[in-house]
Amino acid sequence: MLAENRRRKAIADRYAPWRPEEIFLRTQRRRAAARLLVDAGLFPDPGQPALEVGYGTLGWFGELLGWGLRETDLHGLELDAERAQVAQRALPAADLRVGDATALPWKADSFRLVIASTVFSSVLDPTVREMLAREIERVLAPGGGLLFYDFAVNNPDNDQVRGVPRREIFRLFPGLRGHARAVTLAPPLARRIVPWSWTLATCLEAVPILRTHLLAVLKKAE
Repeated sequence: MLAENRRRKAIADRYAPWRPEEIFLRTQRRRAAARLLVDAGLFPDPGQPALEVGYGTLGWFGELLGWGLRETDLHGLELDAERAQVAQRALPAADLRVGDATALPWKADSFRLVIASTVFSSVLDPTVREMLAREIERVLAPGGGLLFYDFAVNNPDNDQVRGVPRREIFRLFPGLRGHARAVTLAPPLARRIVPWSWTLATCLEAVPILRTHLLAVLKKAE
């Protein structure tokens, strides 16, 4: 996972938030996530604690604040201390920690919402994936939900990540129930199309075979 973080830092300009394709990808992802959360009755309210596992330099915290959560509602654990410092400076009132997500430092049933975004694809060891999934289920409160977003397919140009297909999502979280949908126009295609035509990119994203990620909202029984 740290190796993948270092690789992304080396090409950070490709993922810069001002780039048109990044704005497009994040906007489409946010819309899909909000819809799934609403449909599942899990859209977060102010005062409900939310955890992001692997928050990087900011993760989904910007979206959560935009959805009405308070900074003090935000909790996170990040393996890379250097990336974590960026988020900690931006959100000093949030509970953002550095550590290994296979041993989350919170009590069971602590969070109404847990987010795992492009985390599992960077975990190549199946046993570690299982440990991480068990910890997420442990800290998720009864009636709470997991928002999961990740690559569904392997990247032939990057052997530091491995896709998480739909069947594996449900296998990893046997105690949760919900839905997963294909989202996100293939990023290499988005980088070519979005600066020229947002409308064409939106049309292309409607073609299932051109979507490379899965977005799932899974609920823990009450």
